[in-house]
Amino acid sequence: MKPRRPRTTTPAAPALDQDAIDALYGLEPVYEPQQTASAGAEGGTQFTTVQCPYCGEPFDTRLDLSAGSTSYIEDCQICCQPIELGIEVGINGELLAVTTRRTD
Repeated sequence: MKPRRPRTTTPAAPALDQDAIDALYGLEPVYEPQQTASAGAEGGTQFTTVQCPYCGEPFDTRLDLSAGSTSYIEDCQICCQPIELGIEVGINGELLAVTTRRTD
């Protein structure tokens, strides 16, 4: 008869929160469209709904408010036409206005 080995137990792994899991696997944080200005303000981003000046369809887009008031080109998520987005940001970093314009 073989001698019995002592039974060993492995220590329980610590519970991981969402941020720890993302860091462990190298994942980017998830941005939810229902975020409000105060919820997205920590990263300087905010989701908003804009209407395409070409096809007229509304779509959600993430705005980077950290750069202040600016304008840039983004393609419509529905018809793929280039849209000029103008962002106006207040002194405290809050979104004041978003304008959309055709580039043709």
